[in-house]
This record gives sequence, C-alpha cells and structure tokens, in this order.
Amino acid sequence: MGDGLRKNVNDDDGQIRTEVTGPPCRSSIRQDVGVTLTAYLAPVDLEHELRDEMSAAGLRPSRRPLGRLVLSTDEPIVSAWAANTWRDVEEIPITSIGHAAKELRDRQRNWAMYAPVHHGRAKLIAEKLPHVSAKPIEIGGVVPDAPLGSWALLEPDLLLAATDCSSPFPNGEARLVEDREGPPSRAYLKLYEAFVRSRRWPVVGETCLDLGASPGGWTWLLAHTGATVVAVDKAPLADHVDRMPNVRWQEGSAFALEPRDQPPVDWLCSDIICYPQRLLGLVQRWIDAGTARHLICTIKFQGVTDHDIVREFAAIPGSRVLHLHHNKHELTFMWDQPID
Repeated sequence: MGDGLRKNVNDDDGQIRTEVTGPPCRSSIRQDVGVTLTAYLAPVDLEHELRDEMSAAGLRPSRRPLGRLVLSTDEPIVSAWAANTWRDVEEIPITSIGHAAKELRDRQRNWAMYAPVHHGRAKLIAEKLPHVSAKPIEIGGVVPDAPLGSWALLEPDLLLAATDCSSPFPNGEARLVEDREGPPSRAYLKLYEAFVRSRRWPVVGETCLDLGASPGGWTWLLAHTGATVVAVDKAPLADHVDRMPNVRWQEGSAFALEPRDQPPVDWLCSDIICYPQRLLGLVQRWIDAGTARHLICTIKFQGVTDHDIVREFAAIPGSRVLHLHHNKHELTFMWDQPID
C-alpha cells in the first residue's frame, strides 16, 4: 500500500472509512509515462494456458498475477486463451469508497468487478455503481451493444480500470438460458455462446451443415433457429433430434466430404473430436472451396496445447480464435466469408 497518511472519515454512505491523504501510492505498475498497461484474465483452471501463450509471444508479466489477472506493459496481443482482455488499463489512486465509484462513473456507466483480493471494499464500491443487468440471454439473443468496462482493486487505495474489454460479459462469463431437457448434450452451449457473441444467428431459409453431429446437441440448437440442418456423422442422432422436421441425418465421415462437390451452405459447424492439425486442413478445404459463408468449429487439444497451430488458425483472414466460457481445454474458431 502507498505511504500516504490515513484518517477515519464519514464516507458517502454514512459509514466510517479510512481515507488516504498525502503522496500518491507507490504501487504503480507503469515505470514510464505513456506506457500502455494491458490485463489478461485467464479462464478458471486454465491460467497455465494463458501464461504459456503470453510467454510464446514474448510478453512478460509486470508483477505477480492478481488472481487470474495477468498484467503486462509489453505490446498487447490478441489472446486466444484470455477469458477477457482489458485494454489501456488505467491506474487510479483513490481516497475512499465514494471516490472510487465516482472515478468509474465519470468514465462510463457499465462496469464489471473482478475482486480476487480486497473483496469487501470492492463490493462496497460496486454497490455505488449503476446496476448492470445479468439476465441470462435466450436462444436467438445477442450481447448488449453498451460497452462493459472492468475494474479491480490492486491495493485498497489503487484502482485498476479499463473501459475497453474484449468480452461483452462480466469477467468473460456468459450467462445463457440453459435447456436441460431438449439437447442430448451440454455441448450445444458452446455454439449458443458463439452465436450470442457474434451477434448473428442462422435464420429461416438458411442452411447449416453440422459435421460430427452425433448425438445432436449442435444440430438441436441449429434446428431451433428455423434453419435447415444436414447432420453428418457415422453414428446416428438422438431419436428426438432426428425427428425434428428441418433436420436430415447423413451417415458418413465429415473428413470424407469433398467441399467442392457439396451444395453451398450458410453455416458450417463442427464439434468433431480430432487433432487440431486435421481440423485445420478441413477448415482450409472448405474456405478454399468457397462453399460456406460462416464457420464455427471447436479446436480440441489432447495433452499439451499446440500454440503454433492456434496461431495458424488465427492467421486465416476473417477469422477469430477465442476461449468461450463454455469451452474446456479447447478453443473456438469463427470465420466469416469476406463480403465483396
């Protein structure tokens, strides 16, 4: 904590708080004026993946992690393994609970708290901020347009805040309206979150190709949009999914399909269990063929993560690679055909 003088004062809520006066705190992470500070929030239990990704990119943490939050003054990267990236982080010295809330409100309306330390003090600050709706998003819904900033207490008298964050969800945690009866597996939540985050869903009149579809969780969700779905797998779909009127099961291997011989599709989706290198080849064949407008595929890892292959996916023009809240040791690849 800084070396300022402290005294007890009545805060805005009428309670006694400790106020810091005198010199600003000396816990600043930046060493030079003008240095950009970026914070990367790791998914739960996947901190090692984020650390490895940052190390491979040459990024060095600026201090010990704040819980799952890793701070760096190096050139920012587009991180696949960050649940949320805080861009252009500010360090804001504060003197009270009310002062902290005012500093945040002066910057924008909507904020999400991350409080691995100083939780009680952080909660009091959060109570003075405008309410942000945490209502789960229904099928067909998309994330709100309003920007959502993130903040944390580095010290009791030092606030970290970023108005610009990569995830539209608090701490990257997507809340969806889960159906525990219809889909034959919870894997559908990954595709659900991908549509919500991309702000685009299949619609009636569009066609979807679900590769490696059995037992049919992704097919079930695609069919609920009203789009026509062809589900490809050697194994059959769950009976109730196969009976959906806009679903057709096609027996066979996803890798045996020749994209140039297939009719054009609006959405190509895949949750196939396969090595990332093999999936990359499949993705590249479909993109080269020009027969799919949108791709959403899960990149699954067995054992050690291949960060080089992740960079190859991310280098494809028009693509995004990200860790969704409903991913495990896997990433989601999203690609949209360029508009002429």
